[in-house]
Amino acid sequence: MSQVSKSSMNNLSASAIDSVGSNVLRSSTIAHSSEDRGPDPEVIEIATRRQFSASEKRMLLAEADRCKERGELGAFLRRKHIYSSMLSSWRKQLGAADSAALAPKRRGPKPDAASRQIKHLNRDIARLRRKLERAELIIDAQKKLCVALGLPTADETSGEE
Repeated sequence: MSQVSKSSMNNLSASAIDSVGSNVLRSSTIAHSSEDRGPDPEVIEIATRRQFSASEKRMLLAEADRCKERGELGAFLRRKHIYSSMLSSWRKQLGAADSAALAPKRRGPKPDAASRQIKHLNRDIARLRRKLERAELIIDAQKKLCVALGLPTADETSGEE
């Protein structure tokens, strides 16, 4: 009887060991495969600010102006994902653009950038010439003063060298 019980226990324990061993093997395989994957490859999207063209702004303003019922404008703003402050700033922009479009145009030929630069350079040349004339007058006065006082002039000291 002891042989039968020992063999049955051996068989039982072997099958139990096999099942436990296979579970351990599976769990180690699962753990090992998650390590092989590495870091999560998901890329977080960077938020970008939406920019509306002038035609889109006009279209949205017109559609907002058509909202007359109570709560309709709020629903429109939520649907389009915009703020009421955006509408008010767009209205200001539209008003400024309209007033600029209605402003009287300057008549005659448009000033050329090159001619404007030439005028500016000619003005600078005239200013520098006046400054040079003043400097020459001051130098002549200093020379005459040195001669009157009997001091050596710059021409005499440079000639000695």
